[in-house]
Amino acid sequence: MTNSNMAFRPDPIMTLDGAFFWKAADEKRFVAQKCDGCQKLWHPPRAMCPECHSLERGETQLSGRGEVISWIVPVHPAAFGFATPPIVALVEVEEGLRFVTNVEGVDPQDMEVGLKVVVDFAPTSGGHFVPVFRPAEGARA
Repeated sequence: MTNSNMAFRPDPIMTLDGAFFWKAADEKRFVAQKCDGCQKLWHPPRAMCPECHSLERGETQLSGRGEVISWIVPVHPAAFGFATPPIVALVEVEEGLRFVTNVEGVDPQDMEVGLKVVVDFAPTSGGHFVPVFRPAEGARA
């Protein structure tokens, strides 16, 4: 399935706390924050560990493998920056974090909860990349 949305996808919104995540995505790396104190992983990025409240944090590479927990195809209003409605999904990665993302390379009628997916990176209109997911090889729920 060809995705006609790639040329129109908006750029990510850069924040101080999330800059490392988007820089990694531009390098086609999939990462999350990790507390240097208690080792907890978290997403979305923020300044303080939600577990121990430490301000000492780093980043860690994620496997990029996950499973669709929920999904929808928004119809109205139309999704800004997309020529056709994208598949919006909640994906839980092996490390236990959940990401609101797009699933590409699959027709909506073939989407299902439990679908095994792998991370990929889609270009944006401004020359950046954002993490998206695609069905894993031989994937079925």
